[in-house]
Amino acid sequence: MQKIFIKNRKDQNIAVIIEKVEKPKGLVFVMHGLGGFKEQLHVETFARVFRDNSYTVVRFDTTNSFGESDGDYADATVTNYYQDLEDVIDWAERQDFYQEPFVLCGHSLGGISTALYSQNYSEKIKALAPISTVVSGKISIERYSKEELEEWKKTGWQIKLSSDGKRVKKIKYNHIIDRLKYNLLDDADKLVMPVLLVAGELDESTPPKHQQLLFDKLPGQKELYIIKNAPHTFRDKDHLDEVYRIIDKWIKNI
Repeated sequence: MQKIFIKNRKDQNIAVIIEKVEKPKGLVFVMHGLGGFKEQLHVETFARVFRDNSYTVVRFDTTNSFGESDGDYADATVTNYYQDLEDVIDWAERQDFYQEPFVLCGHSLGGISTALYSQNYSEKIKALAPISTVVSGKISIERYSKEELEEWKKTGWQIKLSSDGKRVKKIKYNHIIDRLKYNLLDDADKLVMPVLLVAGELDESTPPKHQQLLFDKLPGQKELYIIKNAPHTFRDKDHLDEVYRIIDKWIKNI
């Protein structure tokens, strides 16, 4: 395993981990979600199953998150996550491990970022696994009450505890303005590669009904799995093991 820092288009540092394998069958980029980082248990699980299937794995901390890259979580947007993914892939194209077409795998905001990239550069993509993905900015904010959104807009901030209860997370209302620009359903027909969708049964952020909307519009080889009793972010060992089994089976058929 090798960890390095590269620069994005804004001259910010991005922390990248490269895990090479002997005689690689392919290359995969693995991406965390909003406020996540590359060492989270579910992200490491995604990376491990690809490594075990002889894929070179690249995972990284976006800027404006809680990993080792530059920026402030308060400024996080879909746009900045997506641009960091583009910049990491652009960098990778100049490296000796680069292979094309490659696989993209992302969680939540990383999921929509990988799917947007796949819509824009479908010829580069072997397969796509947006796990617990944000499907549409518009439908993703339906979980907030009108009062919550008005307060967020009025104060300019949302302040809450992280899902693991370990940190206070403050994010600007600009995140909502930016998120509303994106909707995977509009160009779902461009996702012609094999696509794997996975979500937790109890996911309130990107619920199964959102995944079904995207699944129904996908034109090619596609699979959808709902993990029983699982939340948005997989932490329980049984849930992580199930995610591993699902991805492992899928990889062998792409």
